Amino acid sequence: MGALAELAVLRERFARSGMVRRIGWGQRPAVVVVDLIRGFTDPACPLGGELSDVVAATGELVAAARSAGVPVIWAMVRYRADLADAGVWPAKIPAQHLLVEDGPWVDLDPRLDARPDEERVVKKHASAFLGTGLDVRLHQLGVDTVLVAGATTSGCVRASVVDACGLGFRPIVVREAVGDRAELVHEVSLFDLDAKYGDVENLADVLAHLRTSAATPVRSGDVR
Repeated sequence: MGALAELAVLRERFARSGMVRRIGWGQRPAVVVVDLIRGFTDPACPLGGELSDVVAATGELVAAARSAGVPVIWAMVRYRADLADAGVWPAKIPAQHLLVEDGPWVDLDPRLDARPDEERVVKKHASAFLGTGLDVRLHQLGVDTVLVAGATTSGCVRASVVDACGLGFRPIVVREAVGDRAELVHEVSLFDLDAKYGDVENLADVLAHLRTSAATPVRSGDVR
């Protein structure tokens, strides 16, 4: 049995156990784009992979969110040159030293139309929430649903979704707008997130929901 077929069987078993239920949408969504920086989307970087399709899908998601009046927040990792703010992570992944401030790999992928008035979160750990104040900002905006895009599915996306769920948000992972360095790891991570922590939804369904839902106005401002 192939890996994907085995996941389908596991999904049925998990569902019988009471997992894989739908959280669904709340009233006020926001898009959180996790780590679509050049270091992860350019295969020339040791940390990178071929994520062109993910970048394109994220662009569609962001455009639909803007049209619906839904906030877009860009979360990206970067460290001081001496890595004093990186904790123990570089001991596990020495290539993290490439993700330093003013380095060539920490800018958002230039194919993304990130606008100056859209909020940025600088993170030091896998989760976009850990130590960033993102949860506080989302609560200030009245957000209850987080549409997650970015990389990698098994790493920073997963950590952000788990934390979003734990902090009381409804996480919706946009399938085509997240990616990883390996397809098997990507699919297993999506399966596990969908079973336990959030809803994995197709881009087309998310776009349709955004287009047919009127967003409640939110206040603008910077995440600090």
